[in-house]
Amino acid sequence: MSRIIFPRAPLRVAAPLLVSLLLSLGGCYVIPIDNQGRPSNIAYSPVPPPYPVLPPAPSQINLVARLYPANDAAASTGILIGQVVNNLNGRGTFNVNAGSESFTGEATRSGQDAHQGNANAAGSRGGYVRCAYTMNTSSQGSGECTFSTGGRYTMHLGG
Repeated sequence: MSRIIFPRAPLRVAAPLLVSLLLSLGGCYVIPIDNQGRPSNIAYSPVPPPYPVLPPAPSQINLVARLYPANDAAASTGILIGQVVNNLNGRGTFNVNAGSESFTGEATRSGQDAHQGNANAAGSRGGYVRCAYTMNTSSQGSGECTFSTGGRYTMHLGG
């Protein structure tokens, strides 16, 4: 009886070729194609982050200061409108116009209670204004201002 002998040489050649073919396919990627066989122009949105993205915290708050006359010396100028910029660090800037004079200065929180503060401003014509105020929140408060002319005003800050 005769034996059939299979040559081992083709297996020795085929095995490395098969392994190299499988390894070379590891760097492939899929490109979507349209109905005509061309690469598709589908835009993919990026994966959202696993946590909510919050907007940056404000670095300052702009407040409107409304000054209402509180004595006869202030009545002649009427209601004054100014601006306070709260820098959210216990300090800020203060601006107001009274008649033909512009006042510019700063506001600072004071004392044990961080809700109370003082604002002082110098005028463009040599006058000055001093205010004491109390903030109910970071964007709303009230106080009193006294001008070098003797005018006293009740001040309301914010909305």
